[in-house]
Amino acid sequence: MLDIKQIIANPQEVKQRLSLRKPALAAQVDEVLAEYESYKKILAAVEELRAKRNSLSKQIGLIKKEQGDEAAKAVMAQVGQLKEEMAQKEAELDPLKEKIDDLLLSIPNMPYENIPVGSSDADNPERVPCTTALPKFDFTPLDHQAVGENLGILDFAAAATLSGSRFALYKGDGARLERAIISFMLDLHARKGYTEILPPVIVNEEILYGTGQLPKFREDMYELTGEPKQFLISTAEIPLTNLNRARTIAESEFPIKLTAYTPCFRKESGTYGKDTRGLIRNHQFNKVELVMLSNPEESFNMLEVMVNDAQDVLKELGLAYRVVELCSGDIGFSAAKTYDIEVWMPSENRFREISSCSNCLDFQARRMGLRYKNAQGKLEYVHTLNGSGLAVGRTFAAILENFQQADGSVIIPQALRPYFGKDKIEAKK
Repeated sequence: MLDIKQIIANPQEVKQRLSLRKPALAAQVDEVLAEYESYKKILAAVEELRAKRNSLSKQIGLIKKEQGDEAAKAVMAQVGQLKEEMAQKEAELDPLKEKIDDLLLSIPNMPYENIPVGSSDADNPERVPCTTALPKFDFTPLDHQAVGENLGILDFAAAATLSGSRFALYKGDGARLERAIISFMLDLHARKGYTEILPPVIVNEEILYGTGQLPKFREDMYELTGEPKQFLISTAEIPLTNLNRARTIAESEFPIKLTAYTPCFRKESGTYGKDTRGLIRNHQFNKVELVMLSNPEESFNMLEVMVNDAQDVLKELGLAYRVVELCSGDIGFSAAKTYDIEVWMPSENRFREISSCSNCLDFQARRMGLRYKNAQGKLEYVHTLNGSGLAVGRTFAAILENFQQADGSVIIPQALRPYFGKDKIEAKK
């Protein structure tokens, strides 16, 4: 969450930067400030009552000695009345504090000062152009769903029977290829110094507040019944970043680099009618995630490292891609700065997002109480970063589309062959 001290000290700056995301956010800052003013007035009244009570309490012994028991009892009655008034006022503070916290939890991170200004993905500038030659076909390339169904390695009809729309069923070489992609990615990231984690995919409610999925995105989460309240994760960023919640990290531990494969679950409630075909936007999908914890001085350097690490997956696979920087109106809730890596999809004749790498600064760490002790011994909040390294289903789809052959077969990228065991998925005879 944003620092309430920063909002109070620089309200116009905070409102201006949040307005780059969405103009209406300025009104939410005003609401926080109004509630804080009410809180401050009541707190001042409590402190004034406390000062009066303490002053009178100190006089009771002297009044009793000089003026007698009756005079002392009268002062004691005043002290009791002040104590009651103070308790009544203090009771008003907790609801106000809770309301302020709720408002802060609903406000997104401020866009970093140097990111491009814009309102949608149409305003995202290209930062790394595509340098790999786009594939050329002497036939009309099919989309990945058609390629996979023709090969008998994807079965969306069976998935729909089992689970409904926007689910996929991989079989035979399809399941084998998905597993090969996951193992290849994890090994590549482990060689770059990431510690592999296999976390639970069910988390407690407070964990989702830590990374910013709650309260704003509750409608996109799969919530389990019963108590305590628990949810299926929508990304491994959630358990990986929260692994160190409420902890004070030694600066010598930085950077902390984690990677994990998990299935992920999203309702995609705001995307009705969008990307309903294939593997691009399913309710359940596999992803290899990258998470870094950094000190503030190095976090933007670490963002560049993360983006390069994600790019290396596509380089190794020989897939054409580009990198764009997200504008102020397109970045995610917790992010201050984001790069998207987009892979070429021949059937659509365009690039599609396959990874999103973000620096969240101290926004998530503040929500989860994650700090470190700097060289001067002062406690500061950690900077958190996350990114896909990569979305496995979209990588699967890109391989099918980019390496499909005229006879319906698919060539397996060289880097995957040790994991997959052969160089081609043969077309059905």
